[in-house]
Amino acid sequence: MQSTTLSLYHFGSLPSRLWAFAQMGFARAGLAAVRDIGMWKLCGSGTGEGFTPVPNTSVYAILATWPDHNTARRAFHGAQVFRRYRDHADEAMTLFLTPNSARGTWAGEQPFEPSAPGEGPIAALTRATIKPKIAARFWGRVPAISSVIGKDPNVLFKIGIGEVPMLHQVTFSIWPDADSMAAFARHDGPHARAIRAVRTEGWFREELYARFTLDAVDGQWGGVRPHFAPRPQTSDMRIAAE
Repeated sequence: MQSTTLSLYHFGSLPSRLWAFAQMGFARAGLAAVRDIGMWKLCGSGTGEGFTPVPNTSVYAILATWPDHNTARRAFHGAQVFRRYRDHADEAMTLFLTPNSARGTWAGEQPFEPSAPGEGPIAALTRATIKPKIAARFWGRVPAISSVIGKDPNVLFKIGIGEVPMLHQVTFSIWPDADSMAAFARHDGPHARAIRAVRTEGWFREELYARFTLDAVDGQWGGVRPHFAPRPQTSDMRIAAE
């Protein structure tokens, strides 16, 4: 089954932040040369709840696809580009995900290959290319949406990342199960009203929606091991955060 990984890196010092910012350009050649890597995206992140246009200069992300989880693990341990990120970061966490569903496109392609849902927490990823003429209207709604997501007790993890500030945005969240995620999406609040506006007013030039099973977590975030619990350990991969 196809593996998708989301690696998050925190850089505390000014020199390390400058290094990470420079890697948005310089790391591209290294990632393109990694054996068996599929799609890969270098992303920055937002401040606050993460879903904001103000960049967080301390957090960067690498999203990638692989033939399977074991191939991804070998690359993280062996490829120089990933070792350099770990060496410069003061904290790192990688989420190992299996795609369950996907619709839409990313840069004209569908990078995820869905398989049957597994057991464990559910991750939701949305990616959108925002039309420049409605960017101000879109970001005007974001604070209310971020507040609702931040207060929802079912959200296990959340972050907003993006390739291009203001225009190419990705939201990523983890939920204990599909029911809790669906309940949030159905609730008639800021999020639901924004979704209706997307449809009726045509906010996005391109969009993609994908769901994943969270299979494994390596590393820590916020000074602690992740508090979400993937499915029980299997013989061919580590499941608990390490």
